[in-house]
Amino acid sequence: MAKKWTNGHSSSVLSLNVSKDGLLASGAEGGELTIWNAEGNPLECVQLQKAEDVTSIVFSPTCSRRLYVSHGEIISMLDIRCLKEPVECFHVNEEEINCLSVNETDSFLAAADDSGAIKIIDLQSKKLSRCLQRHSNICASTAFRPQRPQSLLSCGLDMKIIMWNLQKTRPQWIMNLQEEAVEQGIGQFVNPPLVHSLSVSTCGNVFGCGAEDGKIRIFRVTGSKFEQEVTFKGHLLGVSQIFFLPEMYCFITGGNDGKVLLWDVSREIGKLKSPNKAVHKKKNAIKKANKMDPEYTNDCLSISPKLTIEHGEKVNWVSYMSINGSKKILVADQSSDISVYPIS
Repeated sequence: MAKKWTNGHSSSVLSLNVSKDGLLASGAEGGELTIWNAEGNPLECVQLQKAEDVTSIVFSPTCSRRLYVSHGEIISMLDIRCLKEPVECFHVNEEEINCLSVNETDSFLAAADDSGAIKIIDLQSKKLSRCLQRHSNICASTAFRPQRPQSLLSCGLDMKIIMWNLQKTRPQWIMNLQEEAVEQGIGQFVNPPLVHSLSVSTCGNVFGCGAEDGKIRIFRVTGSKFEQEVTFKGHLLGVSQIFFLPEMYCFITGGNDGKVLLWDVSREIGKLKSPNKAVHKKKNAIKKANKMDPEYTNDCLSISPKLTIEHGEKVNWVSYMSINGSKKILVADQSSDISVYPIS
C-alpha cells in the first residue's frame, strides 16, 4: 500500500524532484509549488506568478537550496529559504516548457518546449546561450548526461531522439523511431512511438526512453553516436515517465495504464557488452524475428519487472529518494496527493 503525502496541493501534481539533501519539491496545476521534508510534511507552499502549471522542477546539483522551476513559458530560479520572490527569472522560450535539465556543474540549464526548441541558458552569465532546433513537434523531455556537462539528449512527439554537444548547434546524432520501425518491416502508424520521456543512467553512456506504444527502449552511447540495445514491452498504454536510479541500469517507469514498474537490465546490458559470439548470433536472430512478427517485442532475452505496482491512476511523474537506507518511489498522478511506495 502507498503512503499518501497530503495537504501540499489543491490540484493535480505534475512534477517532482528530490534534492541531494532529501527534500522533495512538487509542482502542480495553477502554479502551485511545495517543498516537503523526507517524512512527507509540507514545509512551505507558494503559488508562482501568473498561476501557470508547474511542468518541471530541478534542484541545483551544486547548491541544494537553489531550485529551477518552469511554469508556462517562464523559468524561475528560487531559493527554498524564500520561495515568494524568485532570485532570477528567464523568459527565453516562446511556448510552454515541458522539461528542464541542469548539468552536473550547474553551468547550463536546458528548457524543452512545445515548439520543439531547446533553449540553453548559461547560468554564469544568466543569458541565453543558444537555441537547439531540430525537433519538428513537441520536445517532451531533455537530459544532460552525467560526467559530460556539454552533452545533452532530447526526445519528442516527432518520434526522434537526438544527442547534442553544446559546443555546436547541430545534432551529433539523430534516431527516428518511426523510420527504424519501417526499416524493420513493422511500421507503427496506428500506435506510433511518440517519445514522452528520457532518463540517463549514472554512467552517462546508457539511457532509456518511454514511448506511446508502451515500449521501453534502452540505448548505449559510443563516441558521438548511440544505438538501440534493448527494446521490450513495458506497459499496456503509453510510457509517460522513466527515471534511472543511482544503481547501475535500474530504473522506474510509469504509464498511462496506471502501473509503476521497477526494472533491472544489468544482465541484458552485460550480455550485450560480452564478446561471446553466441550472444551476438542470438541478438541478430531475434532482430530477424522482429521483422517477421510485429508482436515480438523483446530484441533481447525476456525481460520482466522486478517490482509491479498497481497504482491505478495515470502517472504524471515518478521520482526516487533514499533516506537512511530507506528507499522510496514517489508518484504524482491526477490527484493532489503524492504516493510513496517503499522498496527493498
